[in-house]
Amino acid sequence: MDNEFKLKNGSGCLACSGCGRQDNKLNTYDWMADIPGNSDEQDMVEVQFKNTRKGYYKNSNHLPLMKGDIVAVEASPGHDIGTVTLTGRLVPLQMKKTNIRPDAEIKRVYRKAKPVDMEKYEEAKSREHQTMIRSRKIAEDLGLKMKIGDVEYQGDGNKAIFYYIADERVDFRQLIKVLADAFKVRIEMKQIGARQEAGRIGGIGPCGRELCCATWMTSFISVSTSAARYQDISLNPQKLAGQCAKLKCCLNYEVDAYVECQKRLPSKEIELETTDSTYYYFKADILSGTITYSTDKSFLANECTISARRAFEVISMNRRGEKPDKLESIENVREERKPKDLLEQESLTRFDKSKSSKNKKKKNKGGQVQQQTETLQNDVERTMAEKNSNKGPKPQPKQQERPKENNEQEKASTDNRPKSQRNRNKGNNPNRRQQNGNQGEQKNKPQKQQQNTPEGKANVNNIPQ
Repeated sequence: MDNEFKLKNGSGCLACSGCGRQDNKLNTYDWMADIPGNSDEQDMVEVQFKNTRKGYYKNSNHLPLMKGDIVAVEASPGHDIGTVTLTGRLVPLQMKKTNIRPDAEIKRVYRKAKPVDMEKYEEAKSREHQTMIRSRKIAEDLGLKMKIGDVEYQGDGNKAIFYYIADERVDFRQLIKVLADAFKVRIEMKQIGARQEAGRIGGIGPCGRELCCATWMTSFISVSTSAARYQDISLNPQKLAGQCAKLKCCLNYEVDAYVECQKRLPSKEIELETTDSTYYYFKADILSGTITYSTDKSFLANECTISARRAFEVISMNRRGEKPDKLESIENVREERKPKDLLEQESLTRFDKSKSSKNKKKKNKGGQVQQQTETLQNDVERTMAEKNSNKGPKPQPKQQERPKENNEQEKASTDNRPKSQRNRNKGNNPNRRQQNGNQGEQKNKPQKQQQNTPEGKANVNNIPQ
């Protein structure tokens, strides 16, 4: 019965003083536990027993009690063993929440549990399951239409509480006599509902979390099927029923929001008329404010989903005797959004898709480069063929001046003098103007592309001298 989460390295507790063991049902987080002097503000403490049974007791002896302490409290008759779950200023608020009257008789806390008290407590708890099975057989033999759901022994083992479920009123006076003779204890019978039984047993709901009745709900409000109708939920009893075989309590959580949203939608009985046909209400998405209309009352045909604003516009037009060409407005026509798969990012083939797209891009780039090189080669071949066919004999003075240009270029390449001195010598050359004129003529010739390719070089060398 150690209620502390102690670390093995001896560094203290795992959680703060406001946090308790989460195996206790209807656990309350004490957010004021770390405030100095909080536990001394009030003498009242909250004590929890088996499952969801709780009681409020007065710490008249001013014991230093903290959350998780096991105490012996006053009972009728004898004493009971429970665990302290709340102390300080939050206890009066919890008493007000559970509708405990201020003038009600409050029992006392005797002491912290001793080893002798814990031995009796463990011995009494070990008999609960066998007692429940045997009491069910006794009730069946007596012909009583009731179900005994749980049995709880008092801490000193002198009293046993039998929790039962019954749809009708049951006369269990004979049952109490038989049970008292069989178990030699004082018998107390308590009738509970199906929701309370589910809270005592506990479990996991369809949402994946622990049942609300086992964690925080203390008062159960009746749930009707109208809550499901307001939310446009199909009236399937298998989906609407919880583990207690009653309507789920969570149906009441969002009813107010759906009722407010439905006020912004037109009535289901109103028909929308256009020049083509008449549209009838089929279904609506209440939270998003969209309505789906059909041209047939019995099944979905020529469906058209519009906003509530557009529906009111068409209704006002029909009242004035006007009929639109189409139910959808031309200005507000948008592309339908494809539904997003939230689990797509966790698919096993998400890496294969990215690789295939990259490979396709690489292939496309390689194909484009090859096409560009092929087109360039074809263009060069065409230009070379045209030039070879149009070439003729060139004038004689240019043939005589070519060796001089070649000699000057060789000298410039072998000359290591600076550029300024070379320019001075060039200024004294009388044939410079003639050379510049010849170089200009060569630049104007379209032979630059030919020299970049081996075929162009071969054609230049083959020019007749």
